[in-house]
Amino acid sequence: MAKQDMDTIVDETLDDEGFEPRVYELGFHLDPELPTEKVKKAYQTIREFIAEKGAVVAESESQKIPLAYTISRQETSGRRDFDSAFFAWIVYETPASSHAEILTMASADKSIIRFIDLLTTKDAARHAVEMREISVKTQERIEEPEEVASTDLDVALENVVV
Repeated sequence: MAKQDMDTIVDETLDDEGFEPRVYELGFHLDPELPTEKVKKAYQTIREFIAEKGAVVAESESQKIPLAYTISRQETSGRRDFDSAFFAWIVYETPASSHAEILTMASADKSIIRFIDLLTTKDAARHAVEMREISVKTQERIEEPEEVASTDLDVALENVVV
């Protein structure tokens, strides 16, 4: 891999005619100041472009997250700092020639503040989806006892004799 600039990593194996499909994962941060409708539209636009160039294997729609560190970007209006973003990822299978087009699209999309594109496998993508589902179920189980405890506490407080 060769570093092209701070936000883009280029797969040097693109030079090998690239007719054999490979599996890639595109992870990207979308501008946190976009309205929810525009975030969904930006995600769908990216997903549709990828689907035209190959096959979507797995995905996770955007969620707003705090960033581990501030990302700064120079814009025409000046420097802009981001402490949060909408994060999403899409795993897709495509030939290297189409992969280059996807990277070009991601670089040109102004709603994407940063992205990473990795070579991966279908098994790794499926595992990531399974782990996410387990995490969501675990969080639901943790939240339920608190709700029950809160309800029990409310009932107990109503029956308190002073």
